[in-house]
Amino acid sequence: MPSPDRAGVAAIDRKALVARHNIVLTGIDPQAPLSVGNGELCMTVDVTGLQTFPERYPVADPGGGVAGTLLGTQSQWGWHSHPRPDGADLARTLRPYRTGRGEVRYVDSGPLSGSDDSALPAEIRWLRANPHRLDLARIGLVLLDAAGHRMPAASDLGTSQQVLDLWTGVIRSELTLGGRTLRVSTACHPDQDTIAVRIVAGDELAVGIRIAFPYGSQSWSNAADWSRPEAHTSAVEPQADGALVRRRFDGAPDPLYRLRIRTSRDAVVRQVGEHEIVVHPTGSVLEVAVSLAAGADDPPGSDAAAVFAASRAHWPEFWSRGAAVDFAGSTDPRADELERRAVLSQYLTAIQCAGSLPPQETGLTCNSWRGRFHLEMHWWHAAHFALWGRPELLRRSMDFYRRILPVAQQTAATQGYRGARWPKQVAPDGRESPSDIGPFLLWQQPHVIHLAELLRRAGDGGAIDDFGELVEQTAHFMADVVESTSDGFALGPPLVPAQECYAARRERVRNPPFELAYWAWGLGVAQQWRTRSGRPPEPRWNAVRDGMARPLVRDGRYAAIAVEPFTVRVDHPSMVYALGPVPAVDVVDPEVIRSTLHDVLGDWDWASTWGWDHPALAMTATRLHEPTTALDALLRDSPKNTFLRNGHNRQTDALPLYLPGNGGLLAALALMVAGWDDDGAVPCPGFPRDGTWALRHEGFIRSP
Repeated sequence: MPSPDRAGVAAIDRKALVARHNIVLTGIDPQAPLSVGNGELCMTVDVTGLQTFPERYPVADPGGGVAGTLLGTQSQWGWHSHPRPDGADLARTLRPYRTGRGEVRYVDSGPLSGSDDSALPAEIRWLRANPHRLDLARIGLVLLDAAGHRMPAASDLGTSQQVLDLWTGVIRSELTLGGRTLRVSTACHPDQDTIAVRIVAGDELAVGIRIAFPYGSQSWSNAADWSRPEAHTSAVEPQADGALVRRRFDGAPDPLYRLRIRTSRDAVVRQVGEHEIVVHPTGSVLEVAVSLAAGADDPPGSDAAAVFAASRAHWPEFWSRGAAVDFAGSTDPRADELERRAVLSQYLTAIQCAGSLPPQETGLTCNSWRGRFHLEMHWWHAAHFALWGRPELLRRSMDFYRRILPVAQQTAATQGYRGARWPKQVAPDGRESPSDIGPFLLWQQPHVIHLAELLRRAGDGGAIDDFGELVEQTAHFMADVVESTSDGFALGPPLVPAQECYAARRERVRNPPFELAYWAWGLGVAQQWRTRSGRPPEPRWNAVRDGMARPLVRDGRYAAIAVEPFTVRVDHPSMVYALGPVPAVDVVDPEVIRSTLHDVLGDWDWASTWGWDHPALAMTATRLHEPTTALDALLRDSPKNTFLRNGHNRQTDALPLYLPGNGGLLAALALMVAGWDDDGAVPCPGFPRDGTWALRHEGFIRSP
């Protein structure tokens, strides 16, 4: 049996690798619908190939609100804000915290009960909920008869089979609806925000396509509010080949977004309600393409045939470039599942995480945290793009930091620091959300440096010119926010570490190991960037990097923080991640990390961890040259490490998918397969050399 040291010796049949993980669904799986998308726009569909039965795919609201649906149509540009109430001013949420340099003001919501903010004042709730991501349209099938149309009931659905062809990006659905057999194809244009549908019946087509439009919702997970038709308008203008719809909100004179609907010949578009249209076919075939765009301009688009052709051309090219790993021939019984997760995670992150903004944790499927995105999760969503040889997909979202740099600089200046302090939970405007956690996090700061460095390592020749200022401003803040103590340069208080269960103790938290190590590594990389751009080193950065405080060691293991309670055994075991996600630095001792890792693996509340914890632990074990431990951690049977039939990493009823888990898996695999600088030249260091793993790989970028 070939061992990992044979990796990469023969070209991989990428089409065969991808095709063996095509997704096949028979009947409704309420947790695992399929999606098409391009990183900017995504549509998730049920077994009909459209969004005909949204109520069968529910998403719970942690605040007890109206349940949402997994069947969303979402974009990176589709945002809305409810009218601002009196007193909704972020400056009014600033509260003083004592630091070594005196009082520093932080945005603070006051105490929260998890994600439920219903007890907060209305003006703070508004700041947390606006802008929110829109569900742009609900596109589903309707049954047609002489009396008009009706929504199908569950009893109208007969047998069904659905296939996502990963090599072409097309979903093919065969089903019986209302007693008639239908074949439905669904695709998204790779370069335009256009969805295409083709419906074929054996005889006259007795179904139409209904497109309905909701108002924006401030709910945590439900992106569509159907209860306020008076608060928005849907102006339908007939076109020779379909219709143009202008969507206005809250009395605004200009459209917030537009839809251009293109239909097959002789189809008819009829407005049947204030926010509802139906496309009626003629004959046995109906083709519809729906193009969407923000603002007043008509969206560019194509007809359905062009969309399907573009999808069939794009996805073979996507799968043929960048990295691939093939586990065929392995005897470890987990190999097929790991390969499936890797292939499906590449598809899901490409359609949901490769757009012009950092992704929300549920991508473009449904809302979580009202569609707002978390910058401490950006690395877990998107770092793998560079490591898998597709740096252009990461670059798309990096421009966001350039756009909000003035906001981040103002945050730092308000607190009395140099440089730029990046927020935690934001929308496109970059404004922080009031919280008792987010504004106190620090570990998203080095991410900007890390992601930029990954672009450079992956061959992005413009990375230093384009993102050098981001690295510079981030490092200035990092070097200034530390406090000089007798133990070295310290972090916090106030501080909430990656292990967020310490939020209530943020006024005392100091020196979590992960953040200390990440600080030292990030400042070192920033200094290298100055050298590469021909500038002299910053003495302060070297002083802080070399003088970072060492984390507290108790009983031979790293404590989570340097004050009591030293280690709470729930949530992210982030003290271990000081080596793994973070390359080796002198701040931590690998042998103490090893002892801490095995202590965590032996006794932790796994139900309270999250999807990215498992790949993070695998990365730590890999850098410690413990490949068996790495695989066991990556594939641990744990509630938050479940990967559904559609490839999504399910967490809870309110968080039914979690793309940091998918992106984290891919980042961990890149490290385990391709290794890192100074890894001792061990081939595939994350896989045992006992003959149970036969893998071929190509195209990976080594990790730092």
